[in-house]
Amino acid sequence: MSSIAVIQRTFAVLEAVAASGSASAKEVAHRLEIPLPSVYRLLQELVEHGYLVHLKEQRCFELGPKCFDLGLSFRQRLVAPSAIRQATDELHRQVQAASYFAVYRGSDIVLTHLSDCTAHPRLRPLRFGFHEAAHATAFGKILLAGMPAEQRDSYLAARGMPVLTPHTMTNRHQLDAQLHAVAVRGVAWEHEEFLPQKTCAAVPVRNGSGIQVGAMAVSMPSQEAAGREREIEAVLREYAGRCSRYLRSGHPVTAA
Repeated sequence: MSSIAVIQRTFAVLEAVAASGSASAKEVAHRLEIPLPSVYRLLQELVEHGYLVHLKEQRCFELGPKCFDLGLSFRQRLVAPSAIRQATDELHRQVQAASYFAVYRGSDIVLTHLSDCTAHPRLRPLRFGFHEAAHATAFGKILLAGMPAEQRDSYLAARGMPVLTPHTMTNRHQLDAQLHAVAVRGVAWEHEEFLPQKTCAAVPVRNGSGIQVGAMAVSMPSQEAAGREREIEAVLREYAGRCSRYLRSGHPVTAA
């Protein structure tokens, strides 16, 4: 088989797993009409190199941390690895707030997992794949703060800074000053800029090269956030750190 054919088959396997979030070897073989022994060999190689993770108890495979480095869209249907989904769920329970994990695809924000409940619901406009209003969301400000000035200018020129609430920041000089503070402190807050009476906070998540690839965020009613800023920041940093270490190693990281 030629090297190009091998690459095409490898990407087909990754896309087959990504299509449903996880898949068994038999499901991949059936979907791609590839002999099962060949699929097992490809899956094992992808696991060894960090592009897939083998969930032994579930007897299936899902995307691994190296896929974040590739920047593959898989038809824009990214699914966060189980270790990151678990961290996001734990963050939700500990902070008692809706929690989110978003990744960056170039200049776009893609929400790949969120965790909420009846008592602590998500921000209703946010949904899987949501990537708008970066100037007014906490994980959007993390993205903007990490951009070079020219890229940020281009991003905001293309998308604008629409008014969403009376508190939405639309003055570019004020936004730049806030983004400088975000870059220095490594945490972004927005108070009722995206939705009235709601507050959000976010911190960056980095890959094995130290590159900012996404963010973890929480949202809650503003009155519940008041006075809890230090606590919320500390817990966010803890779980974002776990996700960053997972992306570096490919192994889930739990509390000490």
